[in-house]
Amino acid sequence: MLGRKVAERLAEAAPTALFAGGVVDAAREADLLLLNLECAISDRGERWPDPFKPFFFRAPPIAVDALRHLGVGCVTLANNHALDFGTVALLDTCRHLANAGIQYVGAGIDERAARSPIVVERGGTRLGIVGVTDHPLEFAATCDRPGVAHADLRRGLPEWLRHCIGTLDADIVVVSPHWGPNMTAEPVSHVQSSAAAMLDAGATLIAGHSAHVFQGVIERVLYDLGDFIDDYARDPELHNELGLFWLVTIEDGVPHRVEAVPLALDYCHTRLADPHEAAWIGDRLRRACAAMGTDVQQQGERLVVEWSRDTGTCAQSDR
Repeated sequence: MLGRKVAERLAEAAPTALFAGGVVDAAREADLLLLNLECAISDRGERWPDPFKPFFFRAPPIAVDALRHLGVGCVTLANNHALDFGTVALLDTCRHLANAGIQYVGAGIDERAARSPIVVERGGTRLGIVGVTDHPLEFAATCDRPGVAHADLRRGLPEWLRHCIGTLDADIVVVSPHWGPNMTAEPVSHVQSSAAAMLDAGATLIAGHSAHVFQGVIERVLYDLGDFIDDYARDPELHNELGLFWLVTIEDGVPHRVEAVPLALDYCHTRLADPHEAAWIGDRLRRACAAMGTDVQQQGERLVVEWSRDTGTCAQSDR
């Protein structure tokens, strides 16, 4: 989230000031860095006309330089803030990203464009990326209006989304859904059932978001990535100011290892967690994963989950 107070910081300091060097180093380890961009990037537009909507996020065009500094290759725009400043700002966002060489998914000029996946090639491997959000319906693209790719996942996986996942011509299919309520420590029932349906449809990996806190992991499913940078208020119990950066290793079309790097989200600035913060993060992730039958190991300063390369099921370890 690069809007509001983060946007003010961008106006005062270089885009490189948002992230500590260790965070940038971890980000640049990735062959492809994918994130959820939960704001518009524009200097135009009017607030979405909803008297009950409490938050509106818009970043200045220079925000794309912060994304480029991290090495971002693709963002998903399918979320509940992409149209905070209307369709003008959404289309500006798409334009600014494209001009910066950053691909996007999950939003577009109309329903067909918003629902269309993209395919990115890295090292001879074709990665298909699908972006979708389960809220709000009002932001959904239509046949003649820009918007986001919306699916009411509480009613099951819609046929268009199942077809999109199952027919994507790629070696790896990554689905990045914005799903479920904010500030929940574990995935709600419709998120869990949707994950199972997406895997059944042909998803290789699911990387979800929306809760603002990281959640547990099962085979090929990261239920919620948590936050990465923002200006949000700190929850004293859920500690949304402590997060993880996720590195997934995929070989021969199979995700088999997740390395999670502990992060501390200071006000409008993200750094690597200190030892005390990292200990809390590790304990919480281990407990969240254990409840789902997943084993988490500490390897150096990172938290690691390994899956079988043959089946995608969680591999237990004696380490």
